[in-house]
Amino acid sequence: MVWKNPWYNPSLKHHTPDGFRNIDFTSHQPGDVERWRKERKAAGLPKPPSLGYHDFVRQWWQPAELNDLSEDGVWWLGHASVLLRLDGQYLLTDPVFSRRASPLPFVGPERKTPPVISVETLPRLDALVISHNHYDHLDSATVRRLLRRFPDLTVFVPLGLGDWFRRRGAKSIIELDWWQSAIFQGLAITAVPAQHWSMRTFWNRNRSLWCGWVFEGTTQRFWFSGDTGYSPQLLAIPERLGEITAAALPAGAYAPRWFMSAHHMDPQSAIALWQQMGMPRAFPIHWGVFELADESLDEPVLELTQALSNVAPINDNFRILKIGQYLSL
Repeated sequence: MVWKNPWYNPSLKHHTPDGFRNIDFTSHQPGDVERWRKERKAAGLPKPPSLGYHDFVRQWWQPAELNDLSEDGVWWLGHASVLLRLDGQYLLTDPVFSRRASPLPFVGPERKTPPVISVETLPRLDALVISHNHYDHLDSATVRRLLRRFPDLTVFVPLGLGDWFRRRGAKSIIELDWWQSAIFQGLAITAVPAQHWSMRTFWNRNRSLWCGWVFEGTTQRFWFSGDTGYSPQLLAIPERLGEITAAALPAGAYAPRWFMSAHHMDPQSAIALWQQMGMPRAFPIHWGVFELADESLDEPVLELTQALSNVAPINDNFRILKIGQYLSL
């Protein structure tokens, strides 16, 4: 049986009969994956952090402290996991609390920094929000634990991921295409474009969509970018939805740039996008937990610090958070 995209809309550039695609051409050339793997192995990459893993954890990790605050704010829980408090609602993005970002417990990228929180110690969640289906963003074990603790949890996903959650017992699923919005308990939640891809098995490449999310409350408009390479088209998000007041921007898994740049922003691209957005409050994500590319765990911090030092005029709205740290919005 040949799978055909049930959401296919020929008027939308990111739709195809067989799934989804990026608007900009971002495909790799044949042999690129093997070339990267050979170069990575020959160079022994990635290297440990400059002072070792233990010191890296001591410097850049802390347990999440869930303050009982009435104001809007975010906790960066590591990698792309963000706990957002907006107008009294708690929303959790891309949670991965397992030991590995892998379908198997004994192989695949292993955590280098521990979880800062557990499912059992999370506050009452109102919504779970997923950007795409890669294992470092969608973890089956974590999702099952969340649904056991919060059986009525509402789940927001891009097109093609609804059935995955139904099979795991989710009762309330909102499945959106790029630029589609839903009003949820007073918040406007919009799926927005990202430049990435999806694949969970060898036979479902790009059959589900990937996206970022914009959460709009009474006074804040927060952009969780998910996983994305840099593209000028990302600036259509504030142009269409309004000024972004805060953002979580990816700045890791970028080396080697010749291979990774199509789908992962590097620190310089993250800072450039932040400047083009008008320099709202922002913090980098997608670093410090898993070694998914060739850079060391601490290289994003070093490159972000250098890039920020070149920003004029001086602006401290871009904050490099520790894993587990809270940021008031």
